[in-house]
Amino acid sequence: MISANMVMELREKTGVGMMDCKKALTETGGDFEKALDYLRKKGLATAAKKSGRKASEGLICSYIHMDKIGVMLELNCETDFVAKTDEYKILAKDISMHIAAANPEYVEPSEIPAAVIEREKEIYKDQVKGKPANVVDKIVEGKLEKFYSEKCLVKQAFVKNPDQTIHDLVVEKIAKLGENIVIGRFVRYQLGEKQGES
Repeated sequence: MISANMVMELREKTGVGMMDCKKALTETGGDFEKALDYLRKKGLATAAKKSGRKASEGLICSYIHMDKIGVMLELNCETDFVAKTDEYKILAKDISMHIAAANPEYVEPSEIPAAVIEREKEIYKDQVKGKPANVVDKIVEGKLEKFYSEKCLVKQAFVKNPDQTIHDLVVEKIAKLGENIVIGRFVRYQLGEKQGES
């Protein structure tokens, strides 16, 4: 038996509509944790559909850490309404704080110049000389993924929750807020550091 209290509790925890909460609890036999997972999976599927939509609204967020590191971030969404919500502003602040701490160089791998990727591949190939070609390719691919996770914002483990990447964090908020969210661009300044250094 699914009680109204259970439905209300799930709704308060997830922000999802009452009918969806009731369906999640029914589908999972009243198991609260499984219902949460069910909604997250459903939400992420919904978020994936939204990721193709145009995101031309949003905000510019600035964050200064101890007067030594400064970050400006452009975070885009679909409507001004969502951009003004506290949840969205907190997301922008969290990502800005992450940038200050983790010092990414790019938003995503597609922004890395081809010459930089080729140089990395050559270094990795030199490190595993003498191994069979198929093994070399796998090792190089693995090292390249690690390189992306160090240099690209969306691939980095979120400093406030290392079990989640920045990409996962954004997708979670897309599901919750119901709009596409895109990290537009960022700039990070560190006192005494010239642009282009890291």
